Amino acid sequence: MNDFDALQAAIRRHAEARQAEQRACEAFINALYHALRTASGPGLPLNNVTLDFTSDPANRLRPAPPGGWVAAWLRLGLCEVLVRVRRIEGMFQGEYGAGGRFRLERISEDDLIALARQVLRDVAATYASDSSGNPSQPN
Repeated sequence: MNDFDALQAAIRRHAEARQAEQRACEAFINALYHALRTASGPGLPLNNVTLDFTSDPANRLRPAPPGGWVAAWLRLGLCEVLVRVRRIEGMFQGEYGAGGRFRLERISEDDLIALARQVLRDVAATYASDSSGNPSQPN
């Protein structure tokens, strides 16, 4: 078996596990999207939240190897935030926006709503800061 054949065999051998990881991460991002829509509280949906799956800009291989990131743009009204998620040791690990990170062992509705509210607070804090990272000061 030459190197090319070995590569093809390795990709085929791990295809099911890789696809299951991708489906789980996509389901997680979709659940986060729904949590963002309800993050304002019962009966107060955020109607201007949209979801657009995209290729992760950091992935250098396609298909992504096991443990690779799944990415989506979440539009939150006037801004968009890139969310990246992967599964590590059965947990969801992710990144969003300008440095936000999370790691969830459980994926209950309450956990997702708490994460959604944290994303909203962090993105708002990013826009509330000036370019030097300090809160805006009126002149």
